[in-house]
Amino acid sequence: MVKQLRASAGVGLILLAAAGAAPAQPAAEGGHPDIRLFLQAGAAEPEQAEYALEQLGDQWRDGYAGIVWDMAWLQRPPNLRGFARFFTLIAFLEEQTGERFGADLPGWQRWMWAQPYEPHPDYGFFKGLWYRQIDPRFAEFFPRGVTSRIRLDEIEWGGVAVNGIPPLEYPASVDAGGAGYLEDDHVVFGIALNGEARAYPKRILAWHEMALDRLGGVELTIVYCTLCGTVIPFESGADGRHVTFGTSGLLYRSNKLMFDHETKSLWNTFEGVPVVGELAGSGLRLTPRAVVTTTWGEWRRRHPSTTVLSLDTGHRRDYSEGAAYRGYFGTDDLMFPVSRRDDRLSNKEEVLVLRPDDPARGGAPAPLAITARFLARNPVYHFELAGRSLVAVTSGEGANRVYDAGDVRFARRLGPDRLADEAGRAWRVVEAALVQEDDPGAQRPRVSAHRAFWFGWYAQFPDTALID
Repeated sequence: MVKQLRASAGVGLILLAAAGAAPAQPAAEGGHPDIRLFLQAGAAEPEQAEYALEQLGDQWRDGYAGIVWDMAWLQRPPNLRGFARFFTLIAFLEEQTGERFGADLPGWQRWMWAQPYEPHPDYGFFKGLWYRQIDPRFAEFFPRGVTSRIRLDEIEWGGVAVNGIPPLEYPASVDAGGAGYLEDDHVVFGIALNGEARAYPKRILAWHEMALDRLGGVELTIVYCTLCGTVIPFESGADGRHVTFGTSGLLYRSNKLMFDHETKSLWNTFEGVPVVGELAGSGLRLTPRAVVTTTWGEWRRRHPSTTVLSLDTGHRRDYSEGAAYRGYFGTDDLMFPVSRRDDRLSNKEEVLVLRPDDPARGGAPAPLAITARFLARNPVYHFELAGRSLVAVTSGEGANRVYDAGDVRFARRLGPDRLADEAGRAWRVVEAALVQEDDPGAQRPRVSAHRAFWFGWYAQFPDTALID
């Protein structure tokens, strides 16, 4: 958690100077108040702040509530210096909206998110200026006129500076025999590409939430949103260009936003698309690769020549099993509110999720979630999605893999790594495909799927279908 630089008269002058040298005007072009009035209301001397609030009250629209919430949030108790200003802003918000949530900031969020999204055109610019009190680099994500494909009032600070949770960059790895620090029941995220396999232990990746790596000749950005329980390996390229990613320190619906160093655009890590900044709306989309959540013992048995991350990461952390986010993983409580929740499942129930493009929906994605416990009861499970016949294969230790079954109907498991189809033919379960034993040329390819906490997936994709 970085130390917050709380608003003061000096900070107010800095923010106002960054917004532009000219004095704030009561009204700006387009009928919206000058964005500097908000900065004045949140960071200037009391007399100037009072004047700014009067001007904002005269031109108020409920779409400005997110700006006032941002100001109040950074000055919330127990911040003694911002105590009076916090309650002044809350009183102003109540007066303008007629709502009475008082100091209940999550209550204000729920109300805001239920309203039509009609923000001030300079909201993004304001957000960058206001958050620069925490880390000046936040302003780089929100230049004036920035394009956003998501609601800016749903972007929150996650408690760290830019790259405050440091990504691993081409981390050192060891062979299986050199990983004496791992027990067979420790959780790992396994990836295999072009004949090369590597395990990324949860106990390491949870402290870094991102690894830039190369596996099987493929450049990867492996993103782990600990809050959402999701690991996704993306190819580190889009539209023929290599993209270098970092951790922004910001969240959207409790899911981390990563950024690219080249343009400082923010990317949605569930979808692998840029959502704020120069690249937002460009059509760029990262290609996900398959990953499996399993145990070290099972992964090592299936891949005896695997490598695994070394404890020598160059960082000092408690990499013992379960140390990272122990309190968070141990309850069903959320650390950050989300705008949509669904009580069919507990918040952090694990689901296997897919979101392929569906030709029947005009190419729009078709999100699906299947509970891990359902798959444990149905270790060979056929389903239809986006015009394809798929099969989810679950191991005895609960590892899920999804394959394109085509016209083959699989009936049962023959053992840890073998299936039988309805015609009695045996198939090997490997990472890249299901391979027919008597005809290795007959293969059914792997489909990208990953685990997630139910609340995190649903918050992003409320139209998701659920199999429980």
